[in-house]
Amino acid sequence: MIKKRFCLVGAALAIFTLGFGAQQANAQSGQPRLVGTYGDWQAYVFFENSNKVCYMASQPQKKQGNYTKRGEPFALITHRPADNTRDVFSYVTGYSYKKDSQAEAVIDGSSFTLYTQDETAWGPDADTDRALVKAIREGSKMVVKGTSSRGTLTTDTLSLRGSGAAYDRISSECK
Repeated sequence: MIKKRFCLVGAALAIFTLGFGAQQANAQSGQPRLVGTYGDWQAYVFFENSNKVCYMASQPQKKQGNYTKRGEPFALITHRPADNTRDVFSYVTGYSYKKDSQAEAVIDGSSFTLYTQDETAWGPDADTDRALVKAIREGSKMVVKGTSSRGTLTTDTLSLRGSGAAYDRISSECK
């Protein structure tokens, strides 16, 4: 189960890397197409092997940690109707997590443990993802904490403004 979820997250990472900020991409050719900006979140659609995929993404407003080099972190929620998956949460941190470590997402006081591999953290199962997504849609702030492979603790703060509307949009696009 975790391996399958990791593959889905890896695909989402590739999608996001290609699509974040791309406004005129052609969704039919596999390139993400921005379908809306909602507060601090953006909603995208693309086709993968003729199957529609929808995701929403945001980046932290505040990044804390004693690091010298780090890629861009971002949060994703992905729907893949053809795979019968919805509400897959992932957090790409911009560095490799410490091996066998966990990350934590805190949303308005509710804490969620995330499993890590390479640069990605995600919920351990679909129930956790659903709870995370509900908290994101209804919350105002998310703080994600993790430890890099070099032992650096990072704390990222994301605004959840617009997350409910972005979620509604990807849900209507990928029914």
